[in-house]
Amino acid sequence: MFDYSPDRLHEIAADVLDAARRLGASDAAVDVSEASGLSVNVRMGGVETIEQTRDKGVGVTVHVGQRRGHASTSDFSPKALHDAVEAAWQIARHTGEDDCAGLPDPDTIATEFRDLDLFHPWNIDVEQAIDLARSVEAAAFAVSPLIRNSEGASVSVSHGHFVTANTRGFKGGYPYSRHSVGVAPIAERKGAMQRDDWYTASAVPERLADPEKLGRYAAQRALSRLGARRLSTRRVPVLFESPLACGLLGSFVHAASGGALYRRSSFLLDALGRDVFAPHLDIVEDPGIPAEMGSVPFDSEGVAVARRSVVSAGRLEGYFLSSYSARKLGMKTTGNAGGSHNLALTSRRTRQLDDLPAMLQRLGTGLFVTDLMGQGVNYVTGDYSRGASGFWVEGGEIRYPVEEITIAGNLAEMFRGIVAVGSDVIQRGSKRTGSVLIDEMAVAGD
Repeated sequence: MFDYSPDRLHEIAADVLDAARRLGASDAAVDVSEASGLSVNVRMGGVETIEQTRDKGVGVTVHVGQRRGHASTSDFSPKALHDAVEAAWQIARHTGEDDCAGLPDPDTIATEFRDLDLFHPWNIDVEQAIDLARSVEAAAFAVSPLIRNSEGASVSVSHGHFVTANTRGFKGGYPYSRHSVGVAPIAERKGAMQRDDWYTASAVPERLADPEKLGRYAAQRALSRLGARRLSTRRVPVLFESPLACGLLGSFVHAASGGALYRRSSFLLDALGRDVFAPHLDIVEDPGIPAEMGSVPFDSEGVAVARRSVVSAGRLEGYFLSSYSARKLGMKTTGNAGGSHNLALTSRRTRQLDDLPAMLQRLGTGLFVTDLMGQGVNYVTGDYSRGASGFWVEGGEIRYPVEEITIAGNLAEMFRGIVAVGSDVIQRGSKRTGSVLIDEMAVAGD
């Protein structure tokens, strides 16, 4: 599966660090990686694309005092590695000083690495991947004659391994896998067309959703959108479907990340210790869940990670900081160089019975949002405005689909206005939550 053994990646990393020292670097860090993958896309039963990838690369960061330079190469030959190190060194010599630049503090560097079971090869060849994609798309078409078109079905297989090391003694790495299957059917009735999609993703191929069920579900979603109407402008409760609720969690991470905070471009500036969510809500980060794609034994700098409470009873207890952003803020790294790790939003009120039908009952009369468009989020003010589609709900029951509307609010008010979190939990990337009900938002339509 790989051309280079883990031992060879470690040797390359050591050679790069030695070269940096010989040139006069005060410190250096290196990442050595290799990956292979297969991606197949079919549409209307025909093969559209087949991509097989084999990638490798070395990235080196050289520090000369408080100056920093970075260079990379995909060539593992000794000369190419030396040239990359020298390029990084030359950049560092001529760049401006930055008193926050540097490797992680010694007391933050990971020294113990738990095996998180992140590597699960999927031994599927091209023909098998094509057959799988076709079966998913065929299952969608079989649901109804109104499924008349498709944007295609895809199968993606990815395997990789890497080594990260620095001149302060850190060295670590591991293999990983990421796989997915998805489909996007199009329904048509009386000339009006609606599309929807669904996908499944996991580090473990056996955990991927059943392809027949996946195709049928995506088709049912597309069919449910036929006959969509617009709404008049109003203020109503809004229920975000689970995948979109993961997006709201992502907006929180962005606003609470070090880069936005030290640039003073976040509405959560100086919010640590304040109530930023409704008091029944908790957000926990757990990077140590076995076989999850968001799990890591250390962050991308080699800093130790641990399970922690980010929000407790609505109160913000932690930011998402790398070593650099932490220094800019006069704080300590939280082990989030590279992003968040298995972030979960939960409510202390949620019961097992709070599935989607129960959440619709709690919504009562309002908007159930299943799709969002555009990037209308101002992280400085928290103002939120997105194109949306979904369903109008009355008496806890879906009445009809809606489209071409805009929902608007402010993230600070939206977070504090979360009334409930459903038990219909889904994982998207490193975020995990059920559907989220917000007490009131503006809906603009006709």
